[in-house]
Amino acid sequence: MGTWGGGRWASVVRLGAPGSRVTRLELFYDLIFTFAFLTVTGLTASRPSWVNLFRALLVLALLWWAWTGFAGLGNMVRADQGVLPVVGFITGAATFLLVLSIPGAFVDEPGGLNGPLVFVVCYFLVRASQLAVFGLAARSDPAGFRRWRLLAALPLVATVLLVIAGQVPPRVAGGSLAAAIQLGCWTGAVLVEYGAGIALGGSYWAVTSAGHWAERHALMILVALGESIIALGLGPKAISTLPLTGPVMTTAVLGVAIAAALWWAYFDTLALGVEQRLHAAREPGPRARLARNAYTYLHLPMVAGIVFFALGLKDLLAESALPSTPAWGEPLGGFWVTVLYGGVSVYLLSVAGCALLVLGVLRRPLLVGVAVIVLVAPAAAWLPELVAVAALAVLCVATVLVETLSEDGRRRQIRQLALEEQLAAEAEQSRWRRQHL
Repeated sequence: MGTWGGGRWASVVRLGAPGSRVTRLELFYDLIFTFAFLTVTGLTASRPSWVNLFRALLVLALLWWAWTGFAGLGNMVRADQGVLPVVGFITGAATFLLVLSIPGAFVDEPGGLNGPLVFVVCYFLVRASQLAVFGLAARSDPAGFRRWRLLAALPLVATVLLVIAGQVPPRVAGGSLAAAIQLGCWTGAVLVEYGAGIALGGSYWAVTSAGHWAERHALMILVALGESIIALGLGPKAISTLPLTGPVMTTAVLGVAIAAALWWAYFDTLALGVEQRLHAAREPGPRARLARNAYTYLHLPMVAGIVFFALGLKDLLAESALPSTPAWGEPLGGFWVTVLYGGVSVYLLSVAGCALLVLGVLRRPLLVGVAVIVLVAPAAAWLPELVAVAALAVLCVATVLVETLSEDGRRRQIRQLALEEQLAAEAEQSRWRRQHL
């Protein structure tokens, strides 16, 4: 596929193709979004509470929706050609400003600009820049342009709700009532965006390149896992400033072990198998539903689980180095065991749900592992921090090990098919290079 509309738009936007892959420019933007996802933990880390945890979830949901729009844009058109790099830079700059406004997204702090309003304006700029390109693509199709106008109205509705949430409650109520009104408006904004995604279906998800769509989401999981390790090493204090004690070394190893187990649960076969099914879905309708359900919706709880995992470990390394901290740490506590154990459980449960939805495979070891983690969590709340994290690491590693050893041949089949595809693509690339370079 070339450019649409003939030569008029050739230097402005170039359409993607079924074989398109993720560009380096998109990876650059994804780093900004991943930084935004993990910055959400700041809403809870400084003042741990269930309300702040819910606020973090709401912010994460809107950030994920904004990133999904950018992923869809890069799937439809080539992100490193024409005007798209400019759109990407606008998105990246607005996202970074949005990150800076996250600490004041709900409560405006003294000094500086109005935090909630800055967050709303940046969110709208991100969504508007994406929709502007979608609208440009739909100009030659009257029916598509009518659908686009409906899509363009949704972020406007969400933005109005977010403005109301940030400006009205402090002026009309106080205390818990103001917080309830604010959270209600934020929840409404999230429901507008995600509910419209369910209702409009293919109007949102038109996947040109299955490989690009699958790779983009897989890379986001990968980068999020990497950022969780960075969060472990760059909590309140950089790891280089901490004394290299036994508890510090133990905490670091346990954090990496859990992250490695989470990586294996997703990338060993699930990422490959789901991408293969997306390639096999030739019709636009089934492909759009698969892209929506398996990737946009089920990958959100995966990212949320990673964010919770990073939040639970954020201060642990620094605390383990304090002279006043007992050898194995203080008791983990109910809130932090929910964040840490719950984050890992949500991630593994989402992986199992994705496998069941797309591949029709019930990953029993993952489900059993999640059940055991949930059952152990109440007791882990009373354990010292390092012991509780060690128990979680053992359960995660044991879960993925049992699942890998108990596979019935499907794993080998999926991986062999992926290897054959890789070898064929490499051979074709080598042939082209010999001919043209």
